[in-house]
Amino acid sequence: MNQEETNLNIFERYVMNSIPIRLICLSDMKFVARSDVKKHFRSSVPLDDSLYHPSESVRYAILSHRWLDEGEPTYDDMKANTAEGLAGYTKLKNFCEEAREYGMEFAWSDTCCIDKNNSTELDESIRSMFRWYRNSAICIVHLAQSLTIADVEHDEWFARGWTLQELLAPERIKFFYKHWTPMTDDEDDKNMESTEVMKTLERATGIPFDDLFVNFTPGPIRVDKRMTWAARRKTTRAEDVAYSLMGIFDVSLQVAYGEGGDRAFCRLIEAIMQAGDPSVFNWKGQSAGHHTSRAIPQSPQTYMDCQTLEFDDERLEMTMTSLGLRVPLAILPLNVLRRQFHGSSTYLKLTCPLCPALEIDFTSYDPTNLFPEDVGKAACDAYSWVYALGVVNYSNIEGLSEVLGIRRKSAGFILAQKPKSNFPSGFQPTDSLGIKIAPHPETKFTKWSLANSGGLIVVEFPNIPEGSVVYIDPDYLQSVYL
Repeated sequence: MNQEETNLNIFERYVMNSIPIRLICLSDMKFVARSDVKKHFRSSVPLDDSLYHPSESVRYAILSHRWLDEGEPTYDDMKANTAEGLAGYTKLKNFCEEAREYGMEFAWSDTCCIDKNNSTELDESIRSMFRWYRNSAICIVHLAQSLTIADVEHDEWFARGWTLQELLAPERIKFFYKHWTPMTDDEDDKNMESTEVMKTLERATGIPFDDLFVNFTPGPIRVDKRMTWAARRKTTRAEDVAYSLMGIFDVSLQVAYGEGGDRAFCRLIEAIMQAGDPSVFNWKGQSAGHHTSRAIPQSPQTYMDCQTLEFDDERLEMTMTSLGLRVPLAILPLNVLRRQFHGSSTYLKLTCPLCPALEIDFTSYDPTNLFPEDVGKAACDAYSWVYALGVVNYSNIEGLSEVLGIRRKSAGFILAQKPKSNFPSGFQPTDSLGIKIAPHPETKFTKWSLANSGGLIVVEFPNIPEGSVVYIDPDYLQSVYL
């Protein structure tokens, strides 16, 4: 295949898969399909450029804005030519006019370019939204509540769920105030200079400069930090909390409005966990009502108090099963120094026999571990629980022999297991069985489980120098179900 055929194939695949389903043709404000866009731009494809990327040829503007409570032009309004009398049509016209100033011939707006009566099209649009914004030639942002830069931090555009990806995805952005005056004199407000305007946008979003303006890369990484960017944002539909984050974490979910926000967010976290980034565990607060696991956070808000932890590039094997989330952890034994009961909570002071200087204060608010004030026999039974620290941010280090690396500042889950009483006597071996008989165990334990559902516990091992690791035997690694 020669270079001409290669570039045309790349171009056609891009148009049919990576741009919006339909665009507005700015010359007559009519819809055009992908096939029309393909015909329009085909002649602009360079036939001898081995470095060709289709976004160089296929150029369109895309709108980011806050919807009006009513009066936004819909797909049906545009098709029936009845959109002009609606309150939101003025905004659409102003957007299209600014797009023409940027030399665009096509434009896209989420209010009218999606046929929301078509569930298949709506599903594709929501799952593709990040990519459509990323591939636009210019994203035009209308800040309807701002007249000056001083108003920006209080503009509702910075408080909505969907606008987060509309800010991060595009490579070029232009901000306009309420009356369509530009925020700056620059053609692209995503420049790489830390100006006062850029610092204002950093404060308004809580997103670091490099992610905001330099090079945001979507993916299921730095999950704890990225979730904090969405934590203060709101969506009209509860499920959109999860759906609006698909593109940022580069995962795909089936859109199912009506499933509820909790279920949608659980599915998002499960999809993110498939990449194995342990930062997904760095949350605190209430766990989700997941049907098998208590290691799933309830919402982006649970990441607000996440601690600064180092996770390197280590990946954990995370698999959701009928028994819970299966994940390998470095299990370090813990002893109970002191236990106190306070109504519905249990206070524990724990120490690690491998590092006697380490003490961990832990309070369990787990409703499955309630004790009355006059604990009596219940307290005695409780003392038989065995505890461990399941370290998450360990490293698998391969050398002459594989070992585990544990940091001074480690993070993990407090795990518990209880020996079963009245353990039945073992079957006496006979020669007739023909199978290998194991020795009768002295005690049988239940599987490890979370002692409390509320995110990671952070500990600092005093005998590990700052910035270094201690190497421990790989036998400490166990797969547990959380």
